Amino acid sequence: MILEPSILSKLSSLELRAKKTVEGFISGLHKSPFHGFSVEFAEHRPYNPGDDFKHIDWKVYAKKERFYVKQYEEETNLRSYIMLDTSTSMNFKYFAEWSKLRYGIHYAASLMYLMHRQRDACGLIPFNSKIDAFIPAKSTYAHLRQTYTELERELIREEKKDSKQRKTASAQAIHEVAERLNHRSLVVIITDLFENAGEHEELISALKHLRHLKHEVLLFNVLEKKSERDLDFPDRRFVFEDMELGDEVEVLPAQVRKDYQKKVAEYTKKFRMACSEFEIDFEEMDTQSPFDQSLLAYLTKRKRLG
Repeated sequence: MILEPSILSKLSSLELRAKKTVEGFISGLHKSPFHGFSVEFAEHRPYNPGDDFKHIDWKVYAKKERFYVKQYEEETNLRSYIMLDTSTSMNFKYFAEWSKLRYGIHYAASLMYLMHRQRDACGLIPFNSKIDAFIPAKSTYAHLRQTYTELERELIREEKKDSKQRKTASAQAIHEVAERLNHRSLVVIITDLFENAGEHEELISALKHLRHLKHEVLLFNVLEKKSERDLDFPDRRFVFEDMELGDEVEVLPAQVRKDYQKKVAEYTKKFRMACSEFEIDFEEMDTQSPFDQSLLAYLTKRKRLG
């Protein structure tokens, strides 16, 4: 069962929410055409004196009346980094339960939990006009907790509605990450792509930089679809404010909706084609949707990488 954001909000900790999300997702995979995906890298062997009791599989014991322990493979060779856009524009929400930032934080937490279960090393890089933190990729549970601590800091900032303006500078951050990664990695980027129009080409250039250095890239464009893609607001006048620059414009959404949707579709198509040219996976995320399709997009990418 995939949990909706409104249900996840009621769970106590970020780690618990991530765990429940991934477990629900995996349960759904086993009942779907995608059940062939392997998300457990474990096998059983007979219990030996001295083995830790916590690794005993009690379900197997109930069937065979013998003790077996779960034996996990060593860390895989794949290193993954999650780049999370924490700029001010990510604080937006209107119809959704969560802002884009809160949604991105919970998706990042779920993705890292899934990576941890697969014995993949994962790291975290929150960024806006600069890189806020660079947590190297590791696969231990202690390291997973470190990444959650950083994400929880971002949650607190979002809850307090931090008034500090954080501008988007994705290209600059991506160029820096490309230079800092010493090993071939999978770089997962979660962003609303709210760059200044003149910087879109620079953003594509930065993504090309990652690919030139042999890194794999999976980009999630997170938006509140109903408002930011469809402009589906009630039929009255609105004052829209640029959350990063403070500029305001008053409009009647119904009068500009068709033109707006056309421009958004054109931009998305252009960006998707540019990503496709350089074998960058581009996925749309809607903050009013559960994480299942986005987690599946990651698993599809992961399976291709072997």
